[in-house]
Amino acid sequence: MSLLSDIPVLSILLAAPMLGLLVLLLIPKERQRWITVTAVIATIIPLVLSIWLYADYDKHKGGETYAEDASWLEVPVNNDLQSGAEIVFSFHYSLSVDGLSMPLLLLTAIVTAMAALAAIHVKKRRKAFFAWFLLLAAGMLGVFMARDLFLFFIFFEITLIAMYFLVGIWGYYNRERTANQFLIYNGIGSALMLIAFVLLVSTAGFRMEETAGGLEMIYSGSYADIARNLADPNAWVNLSAAAAGGFNPFEMSGAMAWTIFILLLVGFGIKLPVFPFHTWMLKVHTEAPPAIVMIHSGVLLKMGAYGLLRFGLLLFPEQAREWAVVLATLGLVNLLYGAVLAFRQTEFKLVLAYSSISHMGIVLLGFAAFNEIGLQGAVFQLVSHGLISALLFLIVGSLYERTGTTELPRLGGLARSMPFMSGMLLTAGLASLGLPGLSGFVGELLSLLGLFESMRWLTAAAVIGIILTAAYVLRSVLGITFGAQREEHIALKDARFVEALPMIVLLAFIILLGCYPSVLTDTVQISVGGFMDQLFATRSGG
Repeated sequence: MSLLSDIPVLSILLAAPMLGLLVLLLIPKERQRWITVTAVIATIIPLVLSIWLYADYDKHKGGETYAEDASWLEVPVNNDLQSGAEIVFSFHYSLSVDGLSMPLLLLTAIVTAMAALAAIHVKKRRKAFFAWFLLLAAGMLGVFMARDLFLFFIFFEITLIAMYFLVGIWGYYNRERTANQFLIYNGIGSALMLIAFVLLVSTAGFRMEETAGGLEMIYSGSYADIARNLADPNAWVNLSAAAAGGFNPFEMSGAMAWTIFILLLVGFGIKLPVFPFHTWMLKVHTEAPPAIVMIHSGVLLKMGAYGLLRFGLLLFPEQAREWAVVLATLGLVNLLYGAVLAFRQTEFKLVLAYSSISHMGIVLLGFAAFNEIGLQGAVFQLVSHGLISALLFLIVGSLYERTGTTELPRLGGLARSMPFMSGMLLTAGLASLGLPGLSGFVGELLSLLGLFESMRWLTAAAVIGIILTAAYVLRSVLGITFGAQREEHIALKDARFVEALPMIVLLAFIILLGCYPSVLTDTVQISVGGFMDQLFATRSGG
């Protein structure tokens, strides 16, 4: 038995940024150094714990060793007249990790800690900035650990609120309009997600228990209960008690299943984002401060993909398989649309923004494969792109601080004055275009291999997007690092230690996953394989 299994490590992970936030509120705003140090430490603690948790994670036993569950709130409704069962709505503080959420939890901790280091140069209302920053960190960690639908929704909304203020106050010229657009789009997505969750809980979120007062029918947002009930509607029904009144507490028609699946697809698709719900993301990538864009591109977009996989594909595999071509088509559109427009941009931030849309298309292609290889590739792509995009936007922030621009025609020859940062930019670009030996290659390869089994023509078309990716990445990165150097850039200074450190850390993980992909794939494979085996075993009969 490991030490981590004896302590509530998931709650400690979640509490670290919240505790840091409380300490931060007690520090006078004049103490700028104390504020910065407190915020950085509050993100370093989850990073250390998540690395330890990942190393300690037993791939064969799964994450149940670290599961935490406590009753939060129970609301008796009434007595069911047919079965005599008392109906209770139950809300639980339920946390757990598995092979799907564990890598994304680690990604969140890495990117958040590196973004905190990148934000130490924030001067405007620093105390308020880091307070919202730590609240955002807690929300993101909670999203990947929550195993109750309403708890997941609460954490999801915390990230939305924190991002709204971080963009609206500390962004660039059009920050308020961007924050409002972000809130509107993501608010609509959250509303659709909430409707889907309510429908799920009211149909599949039940279990029946014998108590001293009689039979209780408990409705809750427990992901485990919902998954079991959807896989086998009779799994948690006390048949003898239900039959006494001729009552079946669970009934989900095919129309209801399709309704919930489409609500989840659109709701999480806005967050992903899926074309045509992507325009808000472009604004955030160009207007938000660098540290926040690191988190937005590195983690927040992944929350949409994770939610779609966890609640959409794995709970409704029949609907997902029937719509596999639709998902693949959406992925292909994202891939090609993002790549073509990235190639046409002269603003480097927009190049990276459209690149994110394109790379999320590869994730959708992996989902559409709906087999072990494709799903492994999709999760790998999520982690890989999170690290690569965070590194790229970290470098963009440092470049903007020195040059005052990210317009490609106004940059060039920076390798002469900033060799370290230019080398980092070139390596990150090579990882983004999928160079073997770096993490970007593995995710793309597995996703397309998985899709090739069932949709060869779509896979062939997707290769065009990979070629375009190489074209726009090399065009922009080589244009910045080589070529003629502007006179005002000759005296630019290279990265300082506080900038170089997070760059090195992010690149180290990119190289690690590129050279030893089994570090990630072994963790994901067990969970994905278990899900697929269970789904085919319980639903193969129709």
